[in-house]
Amino acid sequence: MMSDVESYLAMRRAAGFKLCNVEYLLRSFARFAVNRGETHVRAQTAIDWASETASLAQRDARLKTVCRLARYLSIEDQNHELPPTQYFGCRKARRAPYIYTPAEIERLIDAARKLEPTSALRPHTYATLIALLSATGLRVSEALNLLYADVTPEGLFIRKGKCQKSRLVPLPKTATEGLRKYLTLRRLANPDDDHVFVDDNGTPLRYTIAYWTFQKLLKSACIGSFYNGQSPRLHGFRHTFAVRALEASPEGRNRVGQHMLALATYLGHTNIKDTYWYLEATPELMREIAIVVEDFLIGEQK
Repeated sequence: MMSDVESYLAMRRAAGFKLCNVEYLLRSFARFAVNRGETHVRAQTAIDWASETASLAQRDARLKTVCRLARYLSIEDQNHELPPTQYFGCRKARRAPYIYTPAEIERLIDAARKLEPTSALRPHTYATLIALLSATGLRVSEALNLLYADVTPEGLFIRKGKCQKSRLVPLPKTATEGLRKYLTLRRLANPDDDHVFVDDNGTPLRYTIAYWTFQKLLKSACIGSFYNGQSPRLHGFRHTFAVRALEASPEGRNRVGQHMLALATYLGHTNIKDTYWYLEATPELMREIAIVVEDFLIGEQK
């Protein structure tokens, strides 16, 4: 069983996946199965192993991890059983994101420009980072991993983002100009590293440092309220970008569908359902959907 797990992990890693937690889970499952004297995946054994954790969400995640392993192994050996993926009936619920107003974004950028020491690169780094996230909808990790070579005349080249997908993100004219000015200062401050965003020591800016600095900026900008139970985060700029893009969607069913597909590609979504989720992210979008559905139903009745 353990050799089967290693074969599966090697195949997935060859495709670019890290699988740190998956490796831990599958090795745990393999030991559990071996202790039962089993050499193949058994559905009941997978369920029993997944049930050892208290949380329903964790049980579901553990079982689905084994399901993916079983599907891979059953291609060559059909003695492996496929556990029922929906056995625990867990439906992942996504909390409503915090959506920034244009005024809040401006206040955050202004607060970043006042970071100490004002004569250093630091205030420019955070002001540019926030402006870039809000203008492009990049994931925070994608922005922090940017290199000089990724900034091209056509836009930003995102190297192996989430799910190992690379893509080109066009930049608005204002974002292009703002990034150009920042890079001029950035190269003067620390020419030895080719990361676009660096910390006070000249090393690549880490998420933990950016996170704690952002918490200070929220206080400075007097942004501390909650939106539908969600607190403001750096990742909220991506949510905000997606929602505003959908609010600007053209009318007409076919044009809306094309707009959604283009937005999914721009954001780097592997599944368009992740893009459609934003339709329920704000009351404004939900209200528009309700109006469209009502008009459709009234038309059907007529």
